[in-house]
Amino acid sequence: MNKEFKLPDVGEGLTEADIVSWHVKPGDTIQINQVIVEIETAKAVVELPSPYAGTVTALLAAEGETVDVGRPIIAVEVPGADTAPGQAPAQPAATEAATEVPPGETAQPARRAVLVGYGAKPGATTRRPRKSPSTRPASYPATTSPPPASAPAPASGPAVRALAKPPVRRLARDLGVDLAVLTGSGPEGSVTREDVQRAAGETTVRSGHESAVAGDGGPAVATAASPSGTEERIPVRGVRKHTAAAMVASAFTAPHVTEFLQVDVTETMAAVRRARDLPEFAEVKVSPLLFVAKALLVAVGRHPMINSSWDDAAQEIVVKHYVNLGIAVAAERGLLVPNVKGAGSMPLARLARALDELAATARAGKATPGDLSGGTITITNVGVFGVDAGTPILSPGEAAILAFGQVRDAPWVHQGELAVRKVTTLSLSFDHRIVDGELGSAVLRDVGSMLEDPVRMLAWS
Repeated sequence: MNKEFKLPDVGEGLTEADIVSWHVKPGDTIQINQVIVEIETAKAVVELPSPYAGTVTALLAAEGETVDVGRPIIAVEVPGADTAPGQAPAQPAATEAATEVPPGETAQPARRAVLVGYGAKPGATTRRPRKSPSTRPASYPATTSPPPASAPAPASGPAVRALAKPPVRRLARDLGVDLAVLTGSGPEGSVTREDVQRAAGETTVRSGHESAVAGDGGPAVATAASPSGTEERIPVRGVRKHTAAAMVASAFTAPHVTEFLQVDVTETMAAVRRARDLPEFAEVKVSPLLFVAKALLVAVGRHPMINSSWDDAAQEIVVKHYVNLGIAVAAERGLLVPNVKGAGSMPLARLARALDELAATARAGKATPGDLSGGTITITNVGVFGVDAGTPILSPGEAAILAFGQVRDAPWVHQGELAVRKVTTLSLSFDHRIVDGELGSAVLRDVGSMLEDPVRMLAWS
C-alpha cells in the first residue's frame, strides 16, 4: 500500500518549514525511524525520521521548497500494513471518506499525524491560508497523489552525500554548484561556504530579467548572473524570516527604554584569570561573559520583576520565579538565542559549562526548538565584535535584555588617582510597561557594582 508522510508540527505550533536536504531518493528501502529529511523551521534545523518501513516511491517536495504543515512530502510503498506505528493513515480519497461504523459504536475522531518520537501538540494549531495550487512547483501535481514516474527526481548514483552544513547546501543550490564534486577544506573534509564560492567562480545574482534554471531534481529556480555582479537576492526563510518578524513585533509592541553604564571591570578580568586556573573550570572556556551572566542572575534574584513578561490577552504581568538565560549567538543560519534552562540555580562552574555547550551547539546548527524557546531574560555580547555599546531589541515575551560591550583600556579615576583600567559599557533595554526607570536603573547599577567588585556576587546571592 502506498503511504504519504505529511510534514508534522514538531511540537512548537509551527505552520511551515523549508526542505533543507533529502537523505533518501525514489527506489530506496527505508526503515521506521530512519532519518529521511532535514527541515528548517523558524527556530532550528530538525531531522525527521520515517514513520514507515518500505520503499520510497516519490519525493513530493523539493529541496529549498517551503512546505505547509500537513502537506505530504514523501510517498512510501508499505508492504502488508495499513498503518505504521506512530503515524495516522494518509487522508483518504473522496470515495473512501465515508467510513462504515459498526452498529452500536460511535465514530471516533481521526487521529492526528505526529512525528515519531514527539507527542501530539494539544489544542488546535492556527495556520496561515494554504497556497493556491498554482503556487505548487510545476513538477508536482496539485493533488496529493504521487508524481508520475517521469517527474524529476534526485539523480541516481552512489548514496554518498558531501559533508556540508544546511546553509552551505543552500548556497550551493543557489550558485549551481554540485557539492559531490568538491573537496572540502573544513573539519573532517566538510565543504565550507568558501569552497562553494570558490567553485562558483563569481557571485550568482538575480536580476529583474531572470531565467528559470532547473535545480537538482526539484522545481525550476529563477536565477541569473548579473554581468556586473552588483546585486544579490537572498530568500528570507527559516531563522532569518522568524527573527525579522519577531524583532518587528517586539519593536512595535513593547515600548523600549535603554540605559547605559560605564563600568571599571579590572577586578572581574582578574577573577576571570584566576578562575581559569581552578580545577572546577578545567576544559571549560572562562570569559568575562560568564561573570556578566552571573551578575545578571544575582540581580534578577534581587529584582524579580525584571524577569517577567506582559500577557496582553489577560492584562497581567507574569513574573517568572525561574530564569532561562538567553545568550544571543551569531550563527551561520542567522541570529539565534538559545537559553540555559534553570540558570538561576546553577553554581558558577556549572553555568560556565552550560553556556559553553549551548553556544557550541547553536553555532554548529544543532540547537533544537526547545533550546531556542522559553527564554526569560537575555544577554547579547556585542563586545566580541569590537563594539562599545548598543540599544538591543527585546526578545519577544521578555522584559529586559543586557548588552555587554568590549572591554578596553581607558583612563579612569581609581582611588583618587588617574589610572589605566579595564572598562566596559553595559546597555540595558527594558519594556517600559513593566519596568520603570527606577527598577531598570537599580538592575543595571547592581550588575555594574558586581562587575566592579565580584565579591558582591557572593554577598548578594
